[in-house]
Amino acid sequence: MTTIALVAHDQKKDALVAWAKSHEDALAGHKLYATGTTGGRLQAETSLDVTPLKSGPLGGDAQLGAMIAEGKLKVLVFFIDPLSAMPHDVDVKSLIRLAILYDTLLAVNEETATAVMKGLPAT
Repeated sequence: MTTIALVAHDQKKDALVAWAKSHEDALAGHKLYATGTTGGRLQAETSLDVTPLKSGPLGGDAQLGAMIAEGKLKVLVFFIDPLSAMPHDVDVKSLIRLAILYDTLLAVNEETATAVMKGLPAT
């Protein structure tokens, strides 16, 4: 079982929920975390067991960063909206920096997330 975090900026939440639905069987075999609204939507719109964290700007990004630093998070799927300014951009950059620093699988778009899921062992 792999620990996976699912995160999406506001303009990418629909895309992440749709992606999760299309990969629901594969995701179901893993331990899932998600920040704020993304987690709520995944719980409401899929049958996935998702542990919700705080909203990204309210500490959810930091919670995920701590999990990465502690070796507790193996995959970060973060659908980023490259066209919108984020008020908590510093938190997002910190989270991505930690994922890179600790060699965490990092998918920032649908194609990469799908490729990562295909490479994970089934449980």
